[in-house]
Amino acid sequence: MAIPGYQAIMLPIMLFLRDEKEHTSREIMDAMASKFSLSEDEKKTLLQCGQPLYENRVGWAKTYLKKAGLISSPRRGVNVITPRGLDVLSKKPSSITDGFLRQFPEFVEFIQVKKVIAEEAEKGNDNTPEEVLDAVYKEMRGTLVQELVAKIMAQSPDFFERLVVELLVKMGYGGSIKDAGKAIGRSGDEGIDGTIKEDKLGLDVIYIQAKRWNPDFKIGRPEIQKFVGALAGQGAKKGIFITTALFSKDALSYQPKNETKVVLIDGEMLAQLMTDYNVGVASVNIYELKRIDNDYFMEE
Repeated sequence: MAIPGYQAIMLPIMLFLRDEKEHTSREIMDAMASKFSLSEDEKKTLLQCGQPLYENRVGWAKTYLKKAGLISSPRRGVNVITPRGLDVLSKKPSSITDGFLRQFPEFVEFIQVKKVIAEEAEKGNDNTPEEVLDAVYKEMRGTLVQELVAKIMAQSPDFFERLVVELLVKMGYGGSIKDAGKAIGRSGDEGIDGTIKEDKLGLDVIYIQAKRWNPDFKIGRPEIQKFVGALAGQGAKKGIFITTALFSKDALSYQPKNETKVVLIDGEMLAQLMTDYNVGVASVNIYELKRIDNDYFMEE
């Protein structure tokens, strides 16, 4: 079963709490995971911020129910149904949604502050605030990735070579731009475009194949096998194949039978790494997402 939206979780939480006993947040999380038969993979699905998606949705379902006065938290991490919540259940609602909760003034006051989320709900999007931010972030990052690949293709081969050097150094390889720059660019050496230190001390060397090819072109297994053969010719066991193109399924599934390790970086991954390590991109705005520090409000 797919991970349910936070609105679909609200009534099950109420039904779980109808025994009028105190239940911890973890008990509710586990009960909802069992109720909706969530798999281990579904429970491990993460938002961009690193929080499990299903826990985020259960958390917001609880928040909405609290803002409507249907459940309360007598102390940190503990939840209990309220008299208003019991009254709601006595009417046997088929579901509890944002629209249902708007009959309670406290919730209306809360939701007005969440105007963007309310508008999303009106559109039929059952998303929590973090999910809305997550979706916007992913959309903007996806657009940035496409723009980066296009920018790279508009530059010279020498620019691409320098870009590869700078990115690898930013990622912790090669020691310095000066050291790395000396190694990259020895084209024509049996299929090897260059080498770079694996660490600043140069304890090991990584061989590099860097190809600025059409982003729509798919590199097949023969090219990877050729690269692996070139590595063997150098007595090398580690290689990185960086390209602006794509890799075919056969290329991605290829595993050398010896101890050689090859990392494949296509155009999208290259742009993602450039974004992560601030190569060719600049921060425009930084938004810090904060939540209540409950420990601060705990009295001795």
